[in-house]
Amino acid sequence: MSPGEPKKKGLFSRWLRPGADAPDGPSPDPSSPDLTPPTTPALESVELPPASDHDTAPPPADSETAETETETAEPETVAPPPAPTEPEPPARVGWFARLKQGMAKTSSRLTEGITGLVTKRKLDSETLEELEEVLLAADLGIETSSRITAALAKGRFEKMVTSAEIRETLAEEVARVLEPVARPLVIDASRKPHVVLVLGVNGSGKTTTIGKLAAKLSREGHRVMLAAGDTFRAAAIDQLKVWGERTGAPVIARDVGADASGLAFDALKEAREANTDVLLIDTAGRLQNKEGLMAELEKVVRVLRKIDETAPHDVLLVLDATTGQNAMQQVEVFGKRAGVTGLVMTKLDGTARGGILVAIAAKHGLPVHAIGVGEGVEDLQSFSAKDYARAIAEL
Repeated sequence: MSPGEPKKKGLFSRWLRPGADAPDGPSPDPSSPDLTPPTTPALESVELPPASDHDTAPPPADSETAETETETAEPETVAPPPAPTEPEPPARVGWFARLKQGMAKTSSRLTEGITGLVTKRKLDSETLEELEEVLLAADLGIETSSRITAALAKGRFEKMVTSAEIRETLAEEVARVLEPVARPLVIDASRKPHVVLVLGVNGSGKTTTIGKLAAKLSREGHRVMLAAGDTFRAAAIDQLKVWGERTGAPVIARDVGADASGLAFDALKEAREANTDVLLIDTAGRLQNKEGLMAELEKVVRVLRKIDETAPHDVLLVLDATTGQNAMQQVEVFGKRAGVTGLVMTKLDGTARGGILVAIAAKHGLPVHAIGVGEGVEDLQSFSAKDYARAIAEL
């Protein structure tokens, strides 16, 4: 084939195309009407294969059927994109898991210190002294730290000891200190209302704690009233009103700067008239070394007793765990001036000093009603000595 010559088409493709040239024959004269395509003997014996969709165009009727079938099948072959699915809600985390997460800073500090001490070492006098220093640095207090080291030395002295064994002993001794003080807040149904006065320094979380307590008590079926006794801060009054809306509890409030003792007096009168089960009274944050503010707190207590000589029935001190040893001093001063009856510790999720609660329990023996490890309502729960001990020892 010369370079300029067009490539010849195959035999079947030429035959199957209408008007195609016949093979090996002269070109027909288009002007001759009676001209028929020449035939050759060789091609007469060739039997054409049956027509296929690829070789010939289907007849018109079949074409319409095919188009109809295609149109009918189209929704099946081109399916619409699936509708977006809602993401599954995160699995609900139990209280102990939240407590353990919140106590992670405290427990990891202790665990790291313990692990560094006992690696490839016997439990000798030097190791025990260093261990006691680690425990003291975690604010566990001298008494508890000494108990833990003494318990470890008994039966293990001059022997190899693992980090896990030390943490087990730590949990046992911490639980032994905390079990006597782990007592829930009990509402006395014979008192209408049961008055709870809530104290604490600035930023300890008093108002938020009151709101969470109100939510918990309301869920338990108690009729709750709130008193916005922090009359120094408009934000505290507004915050308590929000909690009142959330929990369905009425809020007794006055203008900023109003007399706190007078508000407490009015709140108790209204609570009695409404046959309320629980009256939660907020107070202004005050440092324990401010004499004027502490005297005002004493006045609130005196005024309440003019209506009910047994009130307040509980005086809760809210402690910020991040303050460490300063919390110990708060317990001492507020206890003397306002007769603290129980403790609530907050912000355990933001500190490595959660051991201070153990030291306070060992020294003062005050009931610990609840602890908080976060901002959510469910992050304030009744105190469990065993759970706290396991969390602090990272078990």
